[in-house]
Parts: sequence; structure tokens; C-alpha cells
Amino acid sequence: MDRLLDEARSGQFFLAQPSIAQMVVDAIHYNSCVLQQYNVHAFAVMPNHVHLLVTALVPLPKLTKSLKGITAKRANGMLGFTGKSFWQEESCDRLVRDQREFEKIRSYIEENPVRAGLVKDAAEYRWSSAVWPTRGSSADQGSALP
Repeated sequence: MDRLLDEARSGQFFLAQPSIAQMVVDAIHYNSCVLQQYNVHAFAVMPNHVHLLVTALVPLPKLTKSLKGITAKRANGMLGFTGKSFWQEESCDRLVRDQREFEKIRSYIEENPVRAGLVKDAAEYRWSSAVWPTRGSSADQGSALP
């Protein structure tokens, strides 16, 4: 599914707008650092979808409702839309079973912009945890993005 999203050349690409992508990054950090709904380990805000690797500290439905709700409201305001759905209804989640799988998923997320041809090196993609000095480790919690 991720490959299909990355290769899609149609549909809504609102997240490609720098102001909207940055708003989503800010919301990811806010919900982690201020609301303490999760510990964020990796993320990538792609032009038409978002990847997020977290350790949830609240029930997953509450986490997704909070993050999708505030970002949809803000994005629709920025775009001048009213009464329009911003995010798809469903999301895909999975349980990470061990450290090896965790690292594989973290790497997949942070390398996604490279595979999609958006940058040559993951650390160049501004709307991803790959820009963090310690690559999305717990040492980054509470830090601001460059």
C-alpha cells in the first residue's frame, strides 16, 4: 500500500505544500511533547500521506482522532475549505514485535522520501525525523526541528 501511495500521481497532494507539511510536523511534536499521547520515534510527512512510528501512551483511537482532528481543522482553514474531509477515514497500524522489526520500520519511514524521489539523502527531507541529529531516538524527544 505504501508503494502505491508513493507512486501515485493523482489525488490530493496538499501535504506537498510546505506550510501544511510543517503544520503536521508541529502537530506531531505537540501531541508527543505537550499532550504526551505518544513517544515519537520516526515520521515522514509525504506529499499525500504520513508515516508515523510511535509508542502510544493513550488508546490508539484517541491518538489518531486527536492528531487527525487538529491537523484536518488547521489544513482546511489554510486551504479555505469548509466541511471537507482532509484525511482518509481509515489508517493502517501494526504492532512492532521486536527491536529488529522496529529498526526496519524506522528506516523504512525515514528512507521513504528517498525511495519516492523527493531527495537524494533522507537527512535532506525537512518533514521527516531523519533530520534529527540522532535519527529519531528518544534523545530527540522535546527537541525542535531545524
